[in-house]
This record gives sequence, structure tokens and C-alpha cells, in this order.
Amino acid sequence: MRISARVAASLLAFTLMLSAEPKRDVLTPAEIDQLRDTAQEPDLRLKLYVKFSRERLDAAEQARSDPKVTDHGQEMHQRLQDFLDLYDELNENVDTYADRKADIRKVLKTVIEADTEFQAKLRALRDASGSKPEDAKQYEFLLTNALDTLDSSVQDHRQLLTEQEDAAKHKKLMKQQ
Repeated sequence: MRISARVAASLLAFTLMLSAEPKRDVLTPAEIDQLRDTAQEPDLRLKLYVKFSRERLDAAEQARSDPKVTDHGQEMHQRLQDFLDLYDELNENVDTYADRKADIRKVLKTVIEADTEFQAKLRALRDASGSKPEDAKQYEFLLTNALDTLDSSVQDHRQLLTEQEDAAKHKKLMKQQ
């Protein structure tokens, strides 16, 4: 009885594994190489993540009205997912560098500017989605999730910048004494 339960559990796990959609990499091999080359340079690495995120968000905007696209809703969903995946990677890298006490004040200003730009673009996409509600249903949840992520990230990035600026001032005062 125990063996058949184990076999059944193994078969179920195997079936679920086969039916799961493989996660596709949103980065091109060239982009992966660029990121690998900047692993020890927070400013350059975070700027690359901003650039790649911007490109994916621009692709989502283009997919919305591209006459060559047959399923605008699905295409928008995929492009927004790509953007969100990269933006999550950006946030993870910011957290990693912050945990390492790296001075990322300069690049954080670039990230915050991009956050504001991304918020505006996502809101414009949300506002434009009303023109084709049947397409919007396919990506509405993802768009809302992306906006929520951006809203919380903007606050986190600004708070981190403030903390890093305060720490730098404190460090400078300590050196003067």
C-alpha cells in the first residue's frame, strides 16, 4: 500500500512537472553577457536593468497598437510579464547592493526617475485599455500588479536613497572629527 502511494505521488509530481510551462528567459544572450560583465559594478548593472525594463515596457506599448499582432491582449500580457520580471530583478539587485552597504546613491536617482517614467507609461496603458475591453481582460490583472509593484518600489527606492544620504553625511561628519 505504501509503495503504491509513493508511486502515485511520484507520478502526480512528474505529471505536474511536465504540464508546467517552462519559464522562458526574458533576457537575450547579449543582455545576459552585459549583466554578467557588470556584476561587481552596481551603477552600471542597475542602469542596464533600467534600460532593459524600459525596452520591455516600450514593447508592450507598441504591441497594443501594432497591426501585425493578431492577439493584442495576449501579446500585451506577455510584454507586461517581461517588464515585470525584469523590474523584479532590478529590485532584487537594489536590495542586494543595499544589503552589502554599497553606495548606490547616484544610480538610485536614475532608478527613481525611471520608476516615475514607468508609472506614467503603465497608467497610460491602463487608461487606454478601456478602448478594447476584450483585450484588456487578458492583461488587466498583470497591469494592476505592475502598477502596485511600481508604487511600492518608488517608496522603497526613495527611502533607501534618504537612508544612504543620511549615512554618507554621518560618515563625513565622523571623518571630520
